[in-house]
Amino acid sequence: MFRTLLALPLLALFLAGCSTSPFSGGGSESAHGYRAEGKASYYGSRHHGRRTASGERFDQHALTAAHRTLPFGTRVKVTNLNNDRTVVVRINDRGPHTRGRIIDLSHEAAERLGMLRAGVALVRVETID
Repeated sequence: MFRTLLALPLLALFLAGCSTSPFSGGGSESAHGYRAEGKASYYGSRHHGRRTASGERFDQHALTAAHRTLPFGTRVKVTNLNNDRTVVVRINDRGPHTRGRIIDLSHEAAERLGMLRAGVALVRVETID
């Protein structure tokens, strides 16, 4: 009896660990109609040439970004809400891994948004159909 009572919570924990969360980077979120506002940051040059979660190499000169849940290949328009500059990027990595951020941009994308000096900017992210 005691073993059974102990086994049930352990089984529940195991099954919960096997489930997919929309924040796990599994790409289960639909890209259609996605829109969010929050903080964006950008990758430092030390990531240049490293493999992204999609398998391609990160190119700091390309217009790419990391998002926690949007499918790889999704194109999003990112608008810097401080200066209204926009850029279209393609999701090819998972992240950001810093709490409170919604997207990590390539160096080129951050430059076009005018956020290099600050390092972080308040942005709107919208999928492009």
